[in-house]
Amino acid sequence: MYICGMVLLFFNLGGGEIFVVFLIVLLFFGSKKIPELARGLGKGIRQFKDAANDIQRDIQDSVDDVKKIKKDFEDNI
Repeated sequence: MYICGMVLLFFNLGGGEIFVVFLIVLLFFGSKKIPELARGLGKGIRQFKDAANDIQRDIQDSVDDVKKIKKDFEDNI
């Protein structure tokens, strides 16, 4: 219940709060480091999406194989 409330609280950010967070990040990391961090974050998200798509494709292939085996079995009966 607490985690759900935190997620809802996180997504309820206004423009001012986002600006403050961006300013803190800028002060903490500096303007030269932020593009490198964003690039690394983008690559990580892309790898995660690719892995999720691979898993989904493997599951779909397995389901298709089971359907084919079931159809072949029903045809032979």
